[in-house]
Amino acid sequence: MMKPVEYQNILIIKPGAIGDLLQLTPAIRALHGKYPQARISVLVSSAATAALFQHNPHVHETIVFDKRGAHRSPLALAKLWLQLYRARYDLVVNYQRSNLKAWFLILSALPCRVLVYHKARGRTVHAVLNHIETLAPLGIDPAKVDQHLEFEPGEDAVRFAADLFASSGLAGRPVVALNPGASNRIKCWSPRRFARLGDRLAVELGAGVVIVGGADERDLAEAIVSRMKSPVLDLVGKTTLLQLGAVLQRCTTIVTGDTGPLHMATSVGTPVVALFGAINPERTGPVGEGHRVIRHPEVACVPCVADRCVNPVTMECMKKITVEEVFNVVEEMVKGRRG
Repeated sequence: MMKPVEYQNILIIKPGAIGDLLQLTPAIRALHGKYPQARISVLVSSAATAALFQHNPHVHETIVFDKRGAHRSPLALAKLWLQLYRARYDLVVNYQRSNLKAWFLILSALPCRVLVYHKARGRTVHAVLNHIETLAPLGIDPAKVDQHLEFEPGEDAVRFAADLFASSGLAGRPVVALNPGASNRIKCWSPRRFARLGDRLAVELGAGVVIVGGADERDLAEAIVSRMKSPVLDLVGKTTLLQLGAVLQRCTTIVTGDTGPLHMATSVGTPVVALFGAINPERTGPVGEGHRVIRHPEVACVPCVADRCVNPVTMECMKKITVEEVFNVVEEMVKGRRG
């Protein structure tokens, strides 16, 4: 019987978005558990997303591969290739198999073992488990891996959030985060409904309301703030990812569509109220206990998993989600946390 290989230098390739990377953390943790002495590096697409692993105890290094920016030129790509070649990886796990430049970078590590992620076809499996399945050839049993997501904001970000809540009058109160944006607007709930929800949370529950999101979602934030009669803390585009994680960590819950802050909230232990329409929550919904998914599967096209709505009633799946049903779920969570 052959002795199992003890890999010492592992490269994980995943130049994806926030949610994609956080959903990868159980697989990284499983790799570390299998090879505790190994050095694990993660190749990501930006310095911003690299911050997600800044305080991760299982990741030794993040490497930025910005194919549309810093590494767009052949010379810059060649320099990155040389950097990876000198690292001498003995195991590469490629979670971005459709990226031709990523395959070019993998050549720098040969000869080494290469595992390739394959998205589940013909079956519905959560992305977290699907990522872990890629590691099965190493003797890692996906069914036995703890699937909770992992993200540590760090002391500076935790201090930032504590000071922010104190100065904004949110300390000691239930605080609900509203996240109106998503990578595709087909996933978004109406800003008008978010505003009505925010006012009800403030008036009826005495909750503080915080709006979160990226800089490209300013229009959604402004639409909500302009309609709300109650005070609201608008943080859209005003925090780093580490600071956002620490803010969500202090929140009672977050109301959000299928997007990065959803997974960030679950990874810092904050219960999520997830609004789903086009996307299947069995694939990318919140992981763990205490979360609630609101959706209307009676709409014939749900889930369509499409980039644009073709329903005669535009975005009927999201319009079916009422302020009343979201408020009722949030109210249960707030009262449950108080209890």
